[in-house]
Amino acid sequence: MSQTDFSSLPLNPDLLSTLASLEYHQMTPIQASSLPDILAGRDVIGQGKTGSGKTAAFGLGVLNKLDVKRFRIQTLVLCPTRELADQVAKELRKLARGIHNIKILTLCGGMPFGPQIGSLEHGAHIIVGTPGRVEEHVRKGTLLLDNVDTLVLDEADRMLDMGFQPVLESILESVPSQRQTLLFSATFPDQIKQLADHIMVQPVMVKVEARHDSTSITQSLFRVGNDEDRLDALLRLLAHHKPTSAVVFCNTRAETLDVADALSAAGHSAIALNGDLDQRQRDESLVTFANKSVSVLVATDVAARGLDIDALDAVINFRMALDPEVHVHRIGRTGRAGSQGIACTLFSDREGHRLAALEGYLNTTLEPETLPSAVHAHFRPQPAPMITLQIDGGKKQKVRPGDVLGALTGEQGIDGSEVGKISVYDQSTYVAVARGARKRALDKLGRGRIKGRSFRVRVVHVG
Repeated sequence: MSQTDFSSLPLNPDLLSTLASLEYHQMTPIQASSLPDILAGRDVIGQGKTGSGKTAAFGLGVLNKLDVKRFRIQTLVLCPTRELADQVAKELRKLARGIHNIKILTLCGGMPFGPQIGSLEHGAHIIVGTPGRVEEHVRKGTLLLDNVDTLVLDEADRMLDMGFQPVLESILESVPSQRQTLLFSATFPDQIKQLADHIMVQPVMVKVEARHDSTSITQSLFRVGNDEDRLDALLRLLAHHKPTSAVVFCNTRAETLDVADALSAAGHSAIALNGDLDQRQRDESLVTFANKSVSVLVATDVAARGLDIDALDAVINFRMALDPEVHVHRIGRTGRAGSQGIACTLFSDREGHRLAALEGYLNTTLEPETLPSAVHAHFRPQPAPMITLQIDGGKKQKVRPGDVLGALTGEQGIDGSEVGKISVYDQSTYVAVARGARKRALDKLGRGRIKGRSFRVRVVHVG
């Protein structure tokens, strides 16, 4: 038996059985390094990039420790965004499916408060939420944390970036001091060290080096002059590489809007994602990009946290990240799961100090390359392969992905191969369909019924 086999750990047999059914056999580096200490009840700081397997690391520790017969909130998991909280809750439920009668609730902002109170009145074992909404429930007395014995801070660096430190401190006043604390972060700035010193007891530090295999990610740097040159360089790179899915990172909210508008004006299918969007706009932006109805997402680092993208062709840094660890975290979003990825970074002479810091962090010299040739006047970007339809019904109306698929592909419907990702939210459902199937899909859903009901359907317009 290998030391990286899950079966080498003292895990509950139900969890081992579930891991085997999911074909999770070998631990990732962060899991192998952190799980023995997590299972032993120690406080752990885990540093690793997105996709490192940290959710399963703390998830298995939480579930292995849980006493299902004790119907009290025993674990609190805090995440910076609703999207990440939803992902974490989904992963926990998947890992817990062999454990009967376990209840996991999500408490996030942007969702109605009343139904969350109702759910809390029925009790839960695990709460996964965003700091603002969790603190609001604690303050109003609708969430009691007296029985919490495990606290998890996921992507703690981004929670601090988003200004959640006072809220975190308020929540911590309601959590027992005798507990296990697990803190996961892609980066480890001084703020995180200070937080860890304040809330953790002799934590074990586990760090998985955020380096990338050059065989999976091709990194390139390009020197630019003024902002007009920067935009021209971005257009050249998109025209040259023709990515189906690309994230363009900016350092400010205003710049995401300017760049997305410029790309749209040039014919690209592009959309901005930043902290100024309301929850519906965020949902639609993320859904349409994840299901390939939009080809380019222009985002800030904070807004892009929690992106659940299976295959990202390219990452382009419109400006260099302020911190070398953030740069590595950005480019780590491409070239994942064995796929090939492209990472391009634009920089000016004024960003020379950031380039020097990155070279020092990577312990290598980065040589600028020559930009691809100028975009031909007759060049037209390819449209995104999918379009997104919104159905005015979701989980509250008992709509499931299978219901939507059946409604689309039933008698005289579209082919199953023309249906993409289906995302079901509380009050609405988004389904991607092939661009050429748009009219047939709208007709089919408009004339048909889902769960015995007729629902309004619209095309989500983006860009």
